[in-house]
Amino acid sequence: MIIKEVRLGRISVPLKKPFKTALRTVESVEDVIVELHTDTGVVGYGEAPPTGVITGDTTGAILGAIGDHIGKAIVGLDVDNVEEIMARIDASVVHNTSAKAAVDIAVYDLFGRSCGVPLYKLWGGYRKEIVTDITISANDSERMARDAAEAVGLGYRTLKLKLGKDPAQDVARMKAIREAVGYGVALRVDANQGWMPKEAVRLIRAMEDAGLALELVEQPVAARDITGLKHVTDNVSVPVMADESVFSALDAQVIMERRAADIVNIKLMKTGGIHNALRICALAEVYGVECMIGCMLEAKVSVTAAVHLAAAKKVITKVDLDGPVLCSEDPVDGGAVFEESLIRPNETPGLGISGIRGVRYL
Repeated sequence: MIIKEVRLGRISVPLKKPFKTALRTVESVEDVIVELHTDTGVVGYGEAPPTGVITGDTTGAILGAIGDHIGKAIVGLDVDNVEEIMARIDASVVHNTSAKAAVDIAVYDLFGRSCGVPLYKLWGGYRKEIVTDITISANDSERMARDAAEAVGLGYRTLKLKLGKDPAQDVARMKAIREAVGYGVALRVDANQGWMPKEAVRLIRAMEDAGLALELVEQPVAARDITGLKHVTDNVSVPVMADESVFSALDAQVIMERRAADIVNIKLMKTGGIHNALRICALAEVYGVECMIGCMLEAKVSVTAAVHLAAAKKVITKVDLDGPVLCSEDPVDGGAVFEESLIRPNETPGLGISGIRGVRYL
């Protein structure tokens, strides 16, 4: 199965409600779609969101990186030679992790199709279903408590709360949310780099002292501040997770060696795709560190790839793959099955996607 053509397009999917974090506010998913066409007629699908404030990748940058560099590097290669293809992708352009991820995902989709099995079975096949949390956007205490209660009403038992935008009010927000949902629901805090190290310790300890029973705190400090991240990890009881601090396997290794965080969050748009995500999983197994699998605001193509990785690997113990359920519609035919918090990988080959409606081809 030879890659003959790289075709690019765009999709736009409105969100059910605005998505707000300490870093940005988003009202719709605006993703780049990649199709890899082969000499056998089989098509592999990939996807990348522009998340400039996190990855540095804008829509134009993603399209340019794939169209001018990555695509040209892999046309003519045999899908069976995944290692060579991934080496070509990595060498074709520096950084541009989201663009690389979109093509990487499409390649693995083709590989799974050529093998005739869903991807999660190729990578380990540990479980057949996973359970995701759902994100509650950063708002005032009353709105966040109301949104949290609504999510619990839909069956979610783990909530991810976006804080860090207004640190002075963050403890009050968490108290309101815990009061609204009770103690039968797990609460994860994501500060999105919104706190300074000492401030983070003070706020997390205040939440601990208030008996809020947090499951974890995600990326409390700036991505580059590994020393600050370790300071927080060493001075609070709640497990701390690194997210924006981890793009590469080397980033993950540094954090694991220094014990700068208790958990590592893997996102395909940061790692450059599945190939490097598998490396991080292998490191986590060696160092005895748990992983979460997460996503940006993405539609179902790339999130399906993340679902397969989560289903495949035992070391991935936590799941944050709510992107598709935050969307007001699903333009993707096939792929993983989302039933609110319960997600099942497709049992058809590869990603199991048969088409995407509404793509604006370029």
